[in-house]
Amino acid sequence: MAFDATLVVLAAGMGSRFGGLKQIEPIGPNGEALLDFSVHDAKKAGFNKVVFIIKHAIEKDFKDTVGKRIEKIIDVEYVFQETDKLPSGFTCPEGREKPWGTGHAVYCLKGAVNEPFAVINADDYYGAEAFKQIYDYLKSDSDNYCMVGFRLANTLTDNGSVSRGVCEVENGKLKKVTERTKIVDCKYTEDDVNWTELPKDTLVSMNMWGFNPDLFRYTEELFVDFLKEKIDVPKSEFYLPSIVSALMEKGVKEVAVLKSEDKWYGVTYKEDKEDVKNALAYKISKGEYKF
Repeated sequence: MAFDATLVVLAAGMGSRFGGLKQIEPIGPNGEALLDFSVHDAKKAGFNKVVFIIKHAIEKDFKDTVGKRIEKIIDVEYVFQETDKLPSGFTCPEGREKPWGTGHAVYCLKGAVNEPFAVINADDYYGAEAFKQIYDYLKSDSDNYCMVGFRLANTLTDNGSVSRGVCEVENGKLKKVTERTKIVDCKYTEDDVNWTELPKDTLVSMNMWGFNPDLFRYTEELFVDFLKEKIDVPKSEFYLPSIVSALMEKGVKEVAVLKSEDKWYGVTYKEDKEDVKNALAYKISKGEYKF
């Protein structure tokens, strides 16, 4: 019997540090974006549908440059993340321009996804191993969730600092994620003066999660709580990792940590682009991807 699993791609945000719309930035030899590679790997692993979360403002460009390509190889749906898409009883404050974060993006999925699903960033390259692991976990029919952890040394750039969620793992389960907002060469700082070493093999979260549809019920409850407290805070955001943390703290869910030894790639800075293009061109030359 066929197992249905959906890949959800977060593509509504703008890449401020890179200075453009990273979601559709050409990386491959024929103009493929990083998410083309992710969809390729996800389909090979067994996923049979992709849902892109975007904004209406980028809909035409996104569909014309990426959607048309991907619709030829897998079923595609679109979900729109807009500031006024809120639970009953709430109204978006005047002047709010930015959506409410990755947790809000998941809230917007309700009704569009009714099967186990993985969530990824549009502008990250995760590698085939990560998609195979997360698909196999979803297929195991566990009541719990999962995430893929990457080795810190495999997620860095030579062109500046990065922000990473450092994972604390016990018996294969996620215990805690601590956001380190300035990491350079496996060292982090909180004050730009004192630096703390992290082991190169430290597991970090790159926002690759696996869920069951029951997540939507919990998400709405937590989003309502968030809005009651912070709806009038102009830049407040409701994050997906915060949802996961809340469910773990309440003992509602456990999160299995799947370990990938693949190198992660992303265009955090403009200078990263050439390195990423060369790395993926090499993978294409070895036959790992056929576009």
